[in-house]
Amino acid sequence: MSNPTLELSGIVKGYNAGRENEVQVLRQIDLSVGEGEVVALVAPSGAGKSTLLHIAGLLDTADTGVVKIAGQDMTGLSDRKRTAIRREDVGFIYQFHHLLPEFTALENIVLPQLANGVVRALAAERAQDLLTRVGVAHRADHRPAALSGGEQQRVAFCRALANTPRLLLADEPTGNLDPGTSDQVFGALMELVRGTGLSAVIATHNLELAARMDRQLRLQDGALVAL
Repeated sequence: MSNPTLELSGIVKGYNAGRENEVQVLRQIDLSVGEGEVVALVAPSGAGKSTLLHIAGLLDTADTGVVKIAGQDMTGLSDRKRTAIRREDVGFIYQFHHLLPEFTALENIVLPQLANGVVRALAAERAQDLLTRVGVAHRADHRPAALSGGEQQRVAFCRALANTPRLLLADEPTGNLDPGTSDQVFGALMELVRGTGLSAVIATHNLELAARMDRQLRLQDGALVAL
């Protein structure tokens, strides 16, 4: 059997340790995400879901516990190595698109590939293919300010998948959109994820969207429980 794409074991994270206002955000979190599996992470604001995603994606470190990506233990790696793994193996999507305003939709997807050593022609070809998959290829030459909110977020999805990561981490990826647009854009995201076969952990408040994923977990009082 192949290794899970993501394994979290005994993850503990708190803030203000030893102080009167100490806050324990994550308590002994265990999570395994298989290849091609899409997991919904349901939690209210302030429950620690962003912290959990940041630890899983090597943007933050746990107080104790182990993070493994594709079977490799991330404990004790240098900042340089962690950065390389994030660039190659992990894709991030946030509630706000964070596209670079001075570049076109296509260029926003090309740039992370260039940083990863891909030649420009191949990077542009992949960018165009990804934009086609999410239905915005006709907007490739437009800058973010000329795109609708739904279009901006679809481009952000493509950018997250530009370097063919193993793992996608998404934090309320449709949270800034109206319900109708949110449903359509989430459908595009799921098609993209299923079409590429990567694993994903997607945080959402929306139980209807969560139900469309393979497994649903709630982050409650610092622990994960199945819905």
